[in-house]
Amino acid sequence: MRIPKRRRREGKTDYLKRIKLLKGESPRVVFRRTNNLIIAEYVTSKEAQDKIEIGLTSKALKKYGWPDKFDGSLKSIPASYLTGFLIGKEIIKKKLEQPIVDFGMTRVLSKNKGFAFIKGLIDAGIEISCPEKDFPEEERIMGESMKEDFSKTFKEIKSNIEGGKQTEKKETHSTKKITKEKKK
Repeated sequence: MRIPKRRRREGKTDYLKRIKLLKGESPRVVFRRTNNLIIAEYVTSKEAQDKIEIGLTSKALKKYGWPDKFDGSLKSIPASYLTGFLIGKEIIKKKLEQPIVDFGMTRVLSKNKGFAFIKGLIDAGIEISCPEKDFPEEERIMGESMKEDFSKTFKEIKSNIEGGKQTEKKETHSTKKITKEKKK
């Protein structure tokens, strides 16, 4: 009996898919979904050594105006779209090579968070071929199906990302206290 490699047993790496991606020698945008966040990375590989050129999570959306009351929604379809849009804008700004998408061990189902992420990349200007029928509906991407209507906030965040305008968070009493302690 052959024992599978450790990372395969843990459900972290599909080695057959990884070898195919490495043989292609194209940079890739890695999409990972956790229980709380969306993780996006622009990765280049040289001799099977991965180098992360750009890495961000959906927490970066807070800098562009993501409201605190929607912190639990940083893994939602609108957060996936905006994270893809943000990393797409970063790739274009740094003039990096066009990537391919790497979902890893995530199941690829149409109209889910992964395809919202790809739609964000495409809308940012990255050339990725994907059938239009696999993308979630525009209402779901804009957050109209969430508990509270998120569409106005969605448009503001998207325009902030397009303009490169980061919003400043107001300092609360606790953050001022932490900042003073770090200075000591």
